[in-house]
Amino acid sequence: MMESFQDHTRDFLKNVKRVVVKVGTAVVTRSDGRLALGRLGALLEQLKELNSQGFEIILVSSGAVGVGRQRLRYRKLVNSSLADLQKPQNELDGKACAAVGQSSLMALYDTLFSQLDVTSSQLLVTDSDFRDEDFRKQLYETVQSLLDLRVIPIFNENDAVSTRKAPYEDSSGIFWDNDSLAGLLALELKADLLVLLSDVEGLYSGPPSEPNSKLIHTYIRAKHQSEITFGDKSRVGRGGMTAKVNAAYCAACAGIPVVITSGFAMDSIIKVLEGKRVGTLFHRDAHLWVKQVGAREMAVAARESSRRLQALQSQDRRKILLDVADALEANESLIKVENEADVAAAQEAGYAKSLVSRLALKPGKISSLAKSIRILADMEEPIGQILKRTELADGLILEKTSCPLGVLLIVFESRPDALVQIASLAIRSGNGLLLKGGKEAMRSNAILHKVITSAIPDTVGEKLIGLVTSREEIPDLLKLDDVIDLVIPRGSNKLVSQIKESTKIPVLGHADGICHVYVDKSANLDVAKNIVIDAKIDYPAACNAMETLLVHKDLACNGALNELVVELQHEGVGLFGGPRASKLLKIPETRLFHHEYNSMVCTVEIVDDVRAAIDHIHQHGSAHTDCIVAEDQKVAETFLCQVDSAAVFHNASTRFCDGARFGLGAEVGISTSRIHARGPVGVEGLLTTRWILRGNGHVVDGDQGVVYTHKNLALQS
Repeated sequence: MMESFQDHTRDFLKNVKRVVVKVGTAVVTRSDGRLALGRLGALLEQLKELNSQGFEIILVSSGAVGVGRQRLRYRKLVNSSLADLQKPQNELDGKACAAVGQSSLMALYDTLFSQLDVTSSQLLVTDSDFRDEDFRKQLYETVQSLLDLRVIPIFNENDAVSTRKAPYEDSSGIFWDNDSLAGLLALELKADLLVLLSDVEGLYSGPPSEPNSKLIHTYIRAKHQSEITFGDKSRVGRGGMTAKVNAAYCAACAGIPVVITSGFAMDSIIKVLEGKRVGTLFHRDAHLWVKQVGAREMAVAARESSRRLQALQSQDRRKILLDVADALEANESLIKVENEADVAAAQEAGYAKSLVSRLALKPGKISSLAKSIRILADMEEPIGQILKRTELADGLILEKTSCPLGVLLIVFESRPDALVQIASLAIRSGNGLLLKGGKEAMRSNAILHKVITSAIPDTVGEKLIGLVTSREEIPDLLKLDDVIDLVIPRGSNKLVSQIKESTKIPVLGHADGICHVYVDKSANLDVAKNIVIDAKIDYPAACNAMETLLVHKDLACNGALNELVVELQHEGVGLFGGPRASKLLKIPETRLFHHEYNSMVCTVEIVDDVRAAIDHIHQHGSAHTDCIVAEDQKVAETFLCQVDSAAVFHNASTRFCDGARFGLGAEVGISTSRIHARGPVGVEGLLTTRWILRGNGHVVDGDQGVVYTHKNLALQS
């Protein structure tokens, strides 16, 4: 049995005081019908412990009929002649069995509780009793008095005088078995919790004996009613799991939480009250928790699918990517319709132009994405590559190999093309994937997800790539550090910062894209103009667009700065200046150097030399992408070596910092982290390593007799 753990949906159990515990016949008796004394004793020890802690315990016990039947069968056997025994044996009267068994069962409870220094009391009720309002009022007052005295009331249906017909197939009335009686008493006696003890751990998706059956931790009627299959009814009692589920659901709807759990476990009731995830919980608000359950299930399904993907041959994984590329092109018109609807809705809602720009799939974009996917498919197989081979000792070979990270959670804003890039990289690298896009791209993301997953074969499963549609699910996903291996946020500084602060899962990404272009005094001015214009206007909303232009002070004196400014203004770029540039150029002074415009605006400042430029970048930059335009190679090398950013360029636009342009096929994002991956993150950044050791009966044995060679070997594919 798996170790139980804390479930935050059960935090309400910390405030529980009054508990109704129902123990069934299958728990009270053994398979031969005799009383299960050890099991019963362990159960009562739990109740004694809870009673001493201040919990108000009410016990509803079945088993009287079973105990009575066992005793009467024995008595009949003793009093029968050999001739009597050879005659057909009539079934014993159930009411007689109940009358005999009730006294025996209560005597046992009294004896066991007395050994634990606990006082118990017996209360027998029938269905008709509850039709009397005065009876119900008196019952509550009596039980309240008993609980005030730390007495544990023990209820049972008075089967001996019940008008219900034997063999108890009559389910009419206010209650119809001890499970429904327990639910009724929980409501009448204002209990905080009902615990129904069974001979299994809880409610399963099928008969518990079947290997594919799974324990349902929280019952949600809309989801589970049509999914679950019940096994046989109780071997000895009236109900079985069907009766327990019906009683639990009715009680939960009335506001009494219910847990069905095992009566065979030594401490199941205590674990329930500690909020541990044991048994099956029924709660009136359970349907509101579907998203949390769905988040975990989605992550687990992605992991399982990723393992099936990894098990495929390399050519089969390649074919999936080619099929995805074909599917995108085949559905381009449909994708375009949905994307145009998103863009129109964003414009109507008054979103910023930069966001609308990122949202739109421009003409040729789908073809470009399909081309990138085909390039990715034709790249060298990334999974299972032997990176290093070492002979540890004679015949003992160690290999370091590449393998997928596991399950990735990508949270991105606006850009639906990011979904395609990320999904294709996940397939190529063998990772499972959960995607959460911005609401502004809801239609685009939905159709792209549908098209891509339709190309994934059933041998892998479309759940390899899950699409999260609700913002409310993100906090639940960020808690799943046991099933999600890496979070990559792509979006605003606020988004990235919030995610980093909200999860224990490693986060890969950048919070800002504050990219600089430094034009040195040695720069070729025409080259500088082309690079500066391209870095700013090629795609102003991109994270690798220039946000700050730094210019050597000599260029402010010889007119070169003015030429650069005129070029930017001619292209429609708005300018803010630092203290020196704003004064010289008569432009507004920026309030903050550390600012990402994502639009046709940038900051200009004058610096003394390359070292001043480097200091400015380190103080105000985001370690994303920075560029120097210079003809002096020594100055350029100083810049390249000393700027501590993920990407540093010489005489090239910052817009080249892109996975596709780097030949990575695509990228999941650009990382400014210094751990694992940095810069554009392609397939390689989504892999980790593992060690394969091949021996021939080698043992350590205190390193006696092992001659370590630690010899590097040639790589083998």
